[in-house]
Amino acid sequence: MEADLSTDLRDPALYEAGVPWDLFAALRREDPVHWNPESDGAGFWALTRHADIVTVSKNPGLFSSAYENGGHRIFNENEVGLTGAGESAIGIPFISRDPPTHTQYRKHIMPAVSPARLGDIEARIRERATRLIDAIPLGEQIDLVPLLSAPLPLLTLCELLGLSPDMWDKLYHWTNAFVGEDDPEFRQSPEAMAATFEEFGAFAAELFEARRAAPGHDIATLLATMEVGGEPASFRDFLGNMILVLVGANETTRNSLSHSVRAFSDNPGQWQALRNDRSLLKTAAPEMVRWASPVLHMRRTATADTELGGKAIARGDKVVLWYAAANRDEDVFDHADRFDIARTRNPHLGFGFGQHVCVGSRLAEMQLRVAFDILADRVKSFDVTGPSRRFRSNFLNGLKNLDVVLTPG
Repeated sequence: MEADLSTDLRDPALYEAGVPWDLFAALRREDPVHWNPESDGAGFWALTRHADIVTVSKNPGLFSSAYENGGHRIFNENEVGLTGAGESAIGIPFISRDPPTHTQYRKHIMPAVSPARLGDIEARIRERATRLIDAIPLGEQIDLVPLLSAPLPLLTLCELLGLSPDMWDKLYHWTNAFVGEDDPEFRQSPEAMAATFEEFGAFAAELFEARRAAPGHDIATLLATMEVGGEPASFRDFLGNMILVLVGANETTRNSLSHSVRAFSDNPGQWQALRNDRSLLKTAAPEMVRWASPVLHMRRTATADTELGGKAIARGDKVVLWYAAANRDEDVFDHADRFDIARTRNPHLGFGFGQHVCVGSRLAEMQLRVAFDILADRVKSFDVTGPSRRFRSNFLNGLKNLDVVLTPG
């Protein structure tokens, strides 16, 4: 059956059964700079080719991420708020700023999350991952998400923020609510969402005051005390950046880990190859992120009339970068639909590209390498026993559960 190119890519229901790879492939072939109408908006340009997305990502002056121009999501943040819930008390996270302000934020934050700055963090990640994996009963059906995929990156985040490790499950609840605007499980009602924001806001206010009164060496202190453009951080912007950190620091790793276990279940030869040769972990980690494509899209807004792929882009037009489609681009990746942990040419866009590339990408890949290194010592095979419940989201390629048997070996 041919893909229907008129399918609305914004519809979150489109992704409940899985990423529409065939539709993205058809768009790359037939209409890579594609106009997608919206029932409640002006519409947007959908980019599905790797080269076009790289071009846009390298030009933040022409293609803006700024809040005042709509921000980094399909919906307009300046109209409906950062999380689509209409909250006005949340400030602007640095992902929704353009240079030079965005550059100043990155100058402060990137060194703080570099593995070199964090000392022996890999050893601490290994210790946490070992403890989590020790608790998983081998040979029995389990749900891997609450046992490993979710807690591992969130425990790392607790360290980065200077929080107690037992906060991880609370962070898990909050981050799902922040990104789950189209999922009734995460946004059960406006009242429930308001209660979640009130709870998180109280936590963030206490943390903000504590870090300003007694600064530490953690990311929360950095966000609470940094100055950008000569102005001290406001609590509103601290709140916005904390939401960004919560989402960015765990969603990519969590969902890459889950999708990779499913990929190894479907491709047992790849798992055996990794068990036999751990040097493959170096290329396996980026392949896991490419394959998972945990962030489906980011959005930009044209600041002037321009042209892309033979199409006239007007000033003010929304331009949506479909990273998932780019990560299967046949012009860039050999056998793009194959999960290949030995893939050496892998310029994937799983962490974005250019000015807004994920600041924690190296930490994310480190956690994947460590987790699968430990699993390779203990697990002969992964046997996924059924379909996963997926996020109802056009933004995150997320799995709510992963029922699997880890066969010891």
